Amino acid sequence: MPDHLDRMIYVDDSGHPQEGTVVYGWVEFAPDRWAGVLRCWLDTRKRLWREFGIPLTQELHTTEYANGRGRISKQLPDRHVHKGVEYWKDFGREVADQCLETLRCTEGLKVGAVWRRGAPEQLARTKQEAYGALIERFERELADSGSLGIVFMDGDGTDGSYRSTHRGLKLAARRVIEDAVHLDSKASQLIQMADLVAWSANVTIDRHARNEFAWEWYSTFLAERDPARGAQAI
Repeated sequence: MPDHLDRMIYVDDSGHPQEGTVVYGWVEFAPDRWAGVLRCWLDTRKRLWREFGIPLTQELHTTEYANGRGRISKQLPDRHVHKGVEYWKDFGREVADQCLETLRCTEGLKVGAVWRRGAPEQLARTKQEAYGALIERFERELADSGSLGIVFMDGDGTDGSYRSTHRGLKLAARRVIEDAVHLDSKASQLIQMADLVAWSANVTIDRHARNEFAWEWYSTFLAERDPARGAQAI
């Protein structure tokens, strides 16, 4: 039987540059699950529009809204306004909770995350090495299952290190089709899903007090969708 395409993998990165930590998180599914996975997420986005006035076109960038910096809505619910003070952090975390619950409940969806820590002054190298190790992992898994995959990433494709990682593999044996396909996170709902996974994994790995509220997000919402049950050092 010919090899078949059975994994569509959407990847985003996170980390803590000051400590040399790099994290890659992803969502994935079989091609025939694409419409169903996207529909579940869009249903949540529509609910966020109805309840909170967050436009479907508004990018949900976790580091912004979960920490209360992003003004993703013009209709802050009354429960997040106290004595005239707007509590954007509380609002952002309620939004994140709904998004995470959607990931937890979406049939056919898998998530994953990996991380590596190196010297802060060599962050670019650590990032490239971590990505290379991740692609090698995908290649081994796809070879074991006799199948093919395609990787989508946040970004404009100008970082040549990603391209060189793919082109450094033996063409005859490659299982990940082409180089990574780069998508603009502002326009890709699936990359925004991957961003939430990557950020949640990073908070679990890099446990700073300011993010204590999210330390258990990955284990609570995402672990059951992750075959490894948690972010893996790579």
